[in-house]
Amino acid sequence: MNVAEIKALLAEHGLRPHKSLGQNFLVDPIHLERIAEAADLDRNDLVLEVGPGLGALTEYLVARAGQVVAVELDAGFAAILRQRFAGVPNFHLVHADILTVDIPALLAPFAPSGEPLHYKVVANLPYVITSAALRHILENTPPPELLVVLVQREVAQRIVARPGDLSLLAVSVQFYGEPEIVARIPAGAFYPVPSVDSAILRVTPHPERAVRVEDSEAFFTVVRAGFGQKRKQLKNALASGLSRPVAQVEADLRAAGIDPRRRAETLSLEEWARVMAELECDA
Repeated sequence: MNVAEIKALLAEHGLRPHKSLGQNFLVDPIHLERIAEAADLDRNDLVLEVGPGLGALTEYLVARAGQVVAVELDAGFAAILRQRFAGVPNFHLVHADILTVDIPALLAPFAPSGEPLHYKVVANLPYVITSAALRHILENTPPPELLVVLVQREVAQRIVARPGDLSLLAVSVQFYGEPEIVARIPAGAFYPVPSVDSAILRVTPHPERAVRVEDSEAFFTVVRAGFGQKRKQLKNALASGLSRPVAQVEADLRAAGIDPRRRAETLSLEEWARVMAELECDA
């Protein structure tokens, strides 16, 4: 779909894109092709597409995959998708919020009978839900075999960062999978043109979690506390975030082999796991 076709389609349905909701449509066919290629699709694949919008990428997915289940929150866009793909047998639309969807339950009816659920996720994620959506998708059982998402370039760079420049978002994704940036997409490839460039991010889930922890929620409680005041030394950020005495937190950090003066962005996932284990023992 080119810009003129998008404008005509929106006008026909009395709609207009809302930049505040991240409704910027990718119109460059080269980059649409790149996203589909990054997902490495064939006719055996079951694909969950998140935020199909007007269906520009959907065209490439239904042409390659066996089944495409598209989850769209916007009622106006959902109406357009129903119309555009009414005659496509391997397209299935769900009007819902991806953050509230039980993904395995949603996809199970489309998987081969009697076989384990295998699926891939392709998504154009609005910035405002990127972190929540990624974690919601990756923590499912079973997780997707592959996740390919279009996000702001700065967000993609934050996700693939290494210790020394880590963020809560990076830890949240790398806990579940290995992220890599496939390609940069310039702002001019979208309509309306956003203020920043985007990137195609591919995440390959780990066969097992990146680190062994007994309780992932407890793990992220500790990590969130550490990043809650990341300008502070780790002992002070954790003490404040977990409401514990600084002396106790300092002792736990030393027991985990961590200098209490370090900052959250310098810790690896393995070090966060050791910190959580010591803090749990002292709880």
